[in-house]
Amino acid sequence: MLDLVYPSEPAPLIPRPTADNPFTKPASGSEMIPIIDQAGLVIGQSTRAYCHSGSMILHPVVHLHIINRFGELYLQKRSMRKDLLPGKWDTAVGGHIDYGETVLEALYREASEELGFYDFNPIWVKSYEFQSKVEKELINVFAAVGNFTLSPDEDEVDEGRYWPMEEIEANLGKGVFTPNFEGEFKAIRSSLEALL
Repeated sequence: MLDLVYPSEPAPLIPRPTADNPFTKPASGSEMIPIIDQAGLVIGQSTRAYCHSGSMILHPVVHLHIINRFGELYLQKRSMRKDLLPGKWDTAVGGHIDYGETVLEALYREASEELGFYDFNPIWVKSYEFQSKVEKELINVFAAVGNFTLSPDEDEVDEGRYWPMEEIEANLGKGVFTPNFEGEFKAIRSSLEALL
């Protein structure tokens, strides 16, 4: 697992101000996200909005795949209020790491916020970079295995359910899932099934 290494003093705000582009301080309560290099060294901090503005600055996120003892994968349907990919089915838990958090702190926070899920033993699967038209992420992928009862938060998730692997396979490439989920599923399906 790739964890974050924070500097002893708060990391600088990004973007840095220039004469041509004076930077205004983020609004009070803005979600601040660590900006990192490929090794996990925190080199700055920025708002979520700037990270999703096409700036292509690398920032860390966590994903949690939940697989039950029947080999079914729990997926969430992204809220229609989400700014990115509303209404698409996605990884059970996914979210940004807040500035100052460790990877595992963020994983447990996101699981509790999205699914009311606290009691699990995360298994690290892999870390990799993902880039879309609006952002560049270092994704830390975990799995949890068990027959869990999950309670999706209606502000975060429209719905959630367990999907048989064959049903996921049958819906790949049809616009049902987020592109990130599709790529990640193809890369880790065998690793998830090996945990059973």
